[in-house]
Amino acid sequence: MLELDWQTGHSPSRSRILGMTASLPFRVGYGEDAHRLSAGRPLVLGGVTVPSERGAEAHSDGDVILHTLADALLSGVAAGDIGQYFPDTDAAWRGLDSARIVERALEVVRERGYTPGNLALVVTLDRPKLGPLRAEIAANVAQLCGLAPSEVGLSFKTSEGLAPDHVQARATVLLVRAND
Repeated sequence: MLELDWQTGHSPSRSRILGMTASLPFRVGYGEDAHRLSAGRPLVLGGVTVPSERGAEAHSDGDVILHTLADALLSGVAAGDIGQYFPDTDAAWRGLDSARIVERALEVVRERGYTPGNLALVVTLDRPKLGPLRAEIAANVAQLCGLAPSEVGLSFKTSEGLAPDHVQARATVLLVRAND
């Protein structure tokens, strides 16, 4: 149990608890996204067009991997979410390549003094099977973020038939203070 600071009556600051006067040497971000699948739309995951009869319904290209990655990057530095930067009510962003969303999120992260250290991504999709595309998707995401492919963990899951008409992704990002 933390004791209250006798002078302020508040809990001790994070800096006092950790014995630090500067920002944390690392931060963790988390994001997730999901889109309904529909016929006639391309399925884009991690910047790779996946052969499929159905793709994500979305204002942009619907790339759930890149959307969740951008949200994880932004959340890691407490900078909101992609809807604040690229609102789906703005026609200027219709059909937008999601790599631009990640590039903007990376700019914000770097402006706040951090850089990605590694990424963990999970995609839930019943069909098609994504295993054969793992290396290509991981390499593409790594290049976009300035990382080695070995710094991008990529897992594929199915919904076990519970949600066959959607694609979902989750991301966790370790951000490292750029000066370290």
